[in-house]
Amino acid sequence: MGNTSCRTGIAGALVFCATGAGAAEHVKIDAADTGFMIVATALVLMMTLPGLALFYCGMVRKKNVLATMAQGAAATAIVSILWFGLAYSLTFTGDGAIFGSFERMFFNGIGLDSVSLFAKTIPELLFAAYQMTFAVITCALVGGAVADRMKFSAFCWFCVLWLFVVYVPLAHMVWGGGWLQSFGVLDFAGGTVVHINAGVAGLVAAYMIGNRQGYGRENMSPFDLSLAVVGTGLLWVGWFGFNGGSAFGAGSRAVFAITATHLAACAGAVVWSTIEWIERGKPSVLGIISGAIAGLGTITPASGYVLPWHGVVIGALAGLVCFYFCTAIKTRLKYDDSLDVFGVHGVGGILGTLCAGIFATAALSVGPDTPNGISGLIEGNARQLGIQAVGVVVTIAWCAIGTALVLKAIDLISGLRVSADQEREGLDLSMHGEAIHQ
Repeated sequence: MGNTSCRTGIAGALVFCATGAGAAEHVKIDAADTGFMIVATALVLMMTLPGLALFYCGMVRKKNVLATMAQGAAATAIVSILWFGLAYSLTFTGDGAIFGSFERMFFNGIGLDSVSLFAKTIPELLFAAYQMTFAVITCALVGGAVADRMKFSAFCWFCVLWLFVVYVPLAHMVWGGGWLQSFGVLDFAGGTVVHINAGVAGLVAAYMIGNRQGYGRENMSPFDLSLAVVGTGLLWVGWFGFNGGSAFGAGSRAVFAITATHLAACAGAVVWSTIEWIERGKPSVLGIISGAIAGLGTITPASGYVLPWHGVVIGALAGLVCFYFCTAIKTRLKYDDSLDVFGVHGVGGILGTLCAGIFATAALSVGPDTPNGISGLIEGNARQLGIQAVGVVVTIAWCAIGTALVLKAIDLISGLRVSADQEREGLDLSMHGEAIHQ
């Protein structure tokens, strides 16, 4: 996919864009789409701060609440600066199979009327800011898998290195015109790029850093589940910007994506808590919110391709499958993923990416580039499911290998894990010199 150059047309709103292939087209920046995407960008940023921060900190022990929040704040600051400097350019410009180009370093060349090839009715700077929030939350998600024991300095290094080694090339491959996009992999809002990516990275990190002291023997009950519930609500609402905004316009497709997203969250919450009720006699608050997040993560890659009832089915499957991964399978594999990043996001992302290949409905994706839409297995296109499976395997392999290399490098630079004494004291005091209640 070629680079784009644009010049101002009528009243600064109509722009003439020439692609690297020599084709030309007229594009009008749309005020309604722009307004919608400004709100969507704010909603996705809200998912990290304060949404994910509250969701995560409510599930750790009291002595690690501030340290857990600090990871989300650090990811927001570090990744945003790196995205501005180089990561956006490497992701969404150029026509390389794995990496983009240096054309938009420091947002160079982005003017008032610039548009991206991937969102032609909104300003390019808005598109860049929106995609920035996705990179931010993906890095922040990984921190939940190693909560209570990873050095803050190591997490900061992780945000820097992992962004360029794992996130940027994968995002370019899937969304920026790279080879997985050319191959036909469907990922509407981040099943591969965000959820499988974060989940697999979290699993690798959990194995490499090791279990928490006392894991499986000591009480590690959440500090304050009410904070996690509030965080879930913020994430749930923010997901409307996450999935709805991935339509890049205020239209019917965004509405379908938002509706499927909400229904999937509801179905996930109902199924997860129902299983708990049957197996344990009581539905837990943690189970309800975990099921909702599982439904939200699982519907993400399929959200812009499926009907509302598909959202219910996908959410229900998420509640069932993710529940058993976070309980029985996690116990058998003996890994300490502190906040179930792999069990919820990784497994949900895999399931949702495959479901996109099953339930994709052609009528929802009709457009200039896909005049007949994109159909899935239930509409007779079995090949799409195979393409999705390839996307899943490539994402897992790329992320697992890249994450292992990044963590090994950080271990050599600064070490990954706090000392035993620091872990017992708690990361709030040992890493930040603060406590939630002084």
